[in-house]
Amino acid sequence: MALQKDDKKQDILSRQVEQKYHPDTILPKNPCQLSRDKLVVIGSSTGGTEALNKIFSALPTGLPPIVVVQHIPKLFSASLVARLDAHSKISVFEVNTKTQLQHDCAYVANGDAHIVISHEGGKYYVTPRNGNRVSRHRPSVDVLFRSANNVSGRNTLAIILTGMGDDGMIGMKELFDNGAYTIAQDEATCVVFGMPKKAIEVGAVREILPLQQIAPRIVDYAHNKIRNIGEKT
Repeated sequence: MALQKDDKKQDILSRQVEQKYHPDTILPKNPCQLSRDKLVVIGSSTGGTEALNKIFSALPTGLPPIVVVQHIPKLFSASLVARLDAHSKISVFEVNTKTQLQHDCAYVANGDAHIVISHEGGKYYVTPRNGNRVSRHRPSVDVLFRSANNVSGRNTLAIILTGMGDDGMIGMKELFDNGAYTIAQDEATCVVFGMPKKAIEVGAVREILPLQQIAPRIVDYAHNKIRNIGEKT
């Protein structure tokens, strides 16, 4: 009888563990080797709403497009976007339909759709996409980072902020291997050092910074004060 109870308990627990889908289920890996305009992509989870607000409130104008995945319920993503927009000199939008990316603008995934960056006719676009929860999340940082690697490659600045789990690790490693500049928030300023730690552990990070230094680093990147691997000096 005890064995049957244990088996039943194990079955219930196994069904409660959500399957962990790979980015391949949403978007094939096809690293870009072309020289294109700069992009900034950011991924965050637990503690990320406050981290993003601190970064965005410190940003000036004169920046390339910024695309963000924050793990947040769909009900609250619009209010996050409104808050970021109100506290920033750049314009912030929620991605609910295919949208052309513009300089001095940021684009945030809604709480229940992946976002994918594409390059068409010399312009960048971001599009919401349904599908499996990649790395147990939708939107997934891994999907965003892979799409950036597919269209801008080493011309990307990728930033991974505070958060639980390992979402973003796969995509950031692909970007790093393709020559992109990659930054992780440091442990001392993270609410949860899960996502940055995993990216660091797999060798996907070029620079580890406290939160207050990330906005200035984005500005440095926009003004060519830091360069990606393989970029001419």
